Amino acid sequence: MFEFEVLQDLKPNDEVLEIIKNYEYTVKKGKIKYLKSTNLQFIEPTEYSITFPIILTIYEYKVNEIANKPFSIKEHKQKYNLKEIKQILIKLKI
Repeated sequence: MFEFEVLQDLKPNDEVLEIIKNYEYTVKKGKIKYLKSTNLQFIEPTEYSITFPIILTIYEYKVNEIANKPFSIKEHKQKYNLKEIKQILIKLKI
């Protein structure tokens, strides 16, 4: 049986929460897990699920400084940085 240990709980991004506060949404906190008796780490992304007025799922991954696009929109199947996510969410408000 696999045994995992949570190394770190990931907090939701305050800037994203500020933008989506006018929508109906839920947030699932991300985690960094360690598989015991190995040196493998697994990252569960922070998930922002917007349910009204549109259905949109945004994943935020904990990444290093080399990768500058830590966000992914499930429905678009693309990666984004924070500035692009803000622009997309602001356009959806209109």
